Amino acid sequence: MPALTPDAIRTLTETLADLTDYLRENPDLDEALALVEPLLDEYTGLPVQFADTLRALARAIQEHPGAPRTAQVDLLVTELRTAAWEQADLHTLHYVLDDLRDLYGSATAPEGCCWCR
Repeated sequence: MPALTPDAIRTLTETLADLTDYLRENPDLDEALALVEPLLDEYTGLPVQFADTLRALARAIQEHPGAPRTAQVDLLVTELRTAAWEQADLHTLHYVLDDLRDLYGSATAPEGCCWCR
């Protein structure tokens, strides 16, 4: 795996901003749903990945030998873990895509998740 850098993460967030801008331009609905589908995948989408990232950050802070052992740090770690649970709960957003496809008569969802195609 290539080394992660802050610039690589910034590129990711810029891509998400580009997607948002694109969606504001009133694109074709089928195309818009297809572009958003990987972000809302039930198992690998953003809510799940971001929740895992927040939990991993909380663990890294707790296990770091240089991290202060204070009530304030414990509270912040707890906040990260709470946010992770809240993010993980959003994994059900993939059902919204299915409902939108049904509602608007778009092409049915392809077989398998977006990574299997």
